Parts: sequence; C-alpha cells; structure tokens
Amino acid sequence: MELNGYRIMWLFVFFDLPTDTAKDRRNAAGFRKNLLKDGFNMMQYSVYMRHCASSESADAHEKRIKRLLPPFGKVSVLRITDKQFGNIMNFWGRAEVPKEPTPTQLELF
Repeated sequence: MELNGYRIMWLFVFFDLPTDTAKDRRNAAGFRKNLLKDGFNMMQYSVYMRHCASSESADAHEKRIKRLLPPFGKVSVLRITDKQFGNIMNFWGRAEVPKEPTPTQLELF
C-alpha cells in the first residue's frame, strides 16, 4: 500500500463541553485525557488533532471518539487529507509558526 498525501488523514476534534458542575468538569477532563491516550495532540484548548496513516485508521479513531463522548456538550470531528493539512497556516500573535511535520512512524494496527 502506497502512502501519499491523499490517503494519509488528519482528524480534528472540536468541542465545547459544559463545566458548570464538578461532574461536568470531570466529564470534560476525562474526555480530553482519553483523546490524549488515543494519540491526539492539543492544538488549542478545545481543539485536538491526530495523524492517521489511512482512512481505515481514521475510521477506527472516529468510532472510539463516539464511545468516549460525554453526556452533554458539543463535539465535532473533521477529517482532512495530509495534502489539505499541508496548507494550514498557524500564527502565534502576528508571527507565523511552521506546521507540525507529518509523523514518520507508521501505524501497525
């Protein structure tokens, strides 16, 4: 199987979770911790992203996210190709920051 910029995927998870009660805060923190355990990296506080070597890998992570959903709040998942991700522009203030390089490690499962 040939890896290319159209087959490699990036998953983004965007969420807005309630934090009004202690239980809500635990649910929100647990959701974030589970995303980290599943290989996601925090891009911004409520935006996490993950590299997936294939569409099938992205499918598996999307299914896992569905199982991790907290009882309340809004969660969105966006899948884009590596080629599309290559067009991202990141800024810290007015300074442009280079995008994170594509991981070189291949996934075996």
